[in-house]
Amino acid sequence: MNDAVDSTEGDDPTARQRRVWDAGAAHYDRQMAFFEKIWFGGGRGWVGERARGRVLEIAPGTGRNLPYYRADVTLTGVELSPAMLAIARRRAADLGLDADLREGDAEHLPLPDASFDTVVCALALCSIPDPAAAIGEMRRVLVPGGRLLLVDHVVSTWPPIRAAQWLLERWTIRSAGEYFTRRQLPLVEAAGFEIVAVERLKAGSIERVHASKPGPA
Repeated sequence: MNDAVDSTEGDDPTARQRRVWDAGAAHYDRQMAFFEKIWFGGGRGWVGERARGRVLEIAPGTGRNLPYYRADVTLTGVELSPAMLAIARRRAADLGLDADLREGDAEHLPLPDASFDTVVCALALCSIPDPAAAIGEMRRVLVPGGRLLLVDHVVSTWPPIRAAQWLLERWTIRSAGEYFTRRQLPLVEAAGFEIVAVERLKAGSIERVHASKPGPA
């Protein structure tokens, strides 16, 4: 979720998203506090409880997941927006966390193969321009047997909400590159992950996915 930023016809989608998130960074925490109270509640705790070992968070934004990770994980984050990243780094410092938070693109992760035990992405695949490419990168950097943990808003199972999501997208895709009728689970399956657990909430409009990269644990 984010405030709108006008885009230029034919603009590079990743550059546009960087501008969108940079422009909305100062207001993001206040905006998300409202939506988490009525819609996303519990998702950050869900990923934090399940993340293990060397953890990579894709698009950590302002670092709202940071308080939920276990003390024994080693945390890396890759964030597209420098403005969001600056806030996340301040939050990590305030929490006393030694997290490696760096700038980068989810579709082209600046990280070696098979270097993480867990990859987390919360409320970001809805606006990453090529979610299939991002999920492919998540698989690449996971060790065999590694965990993928996703939380996002997805197309609802209830037709009236689904129709409202479609209408809302007519504005949000053009203004902020944000989708409400995507669903990540088919992309996770197509990337070759094994599905461990799936949970849909709020009339199916919120989905939590726990998947595993095939291979020995």
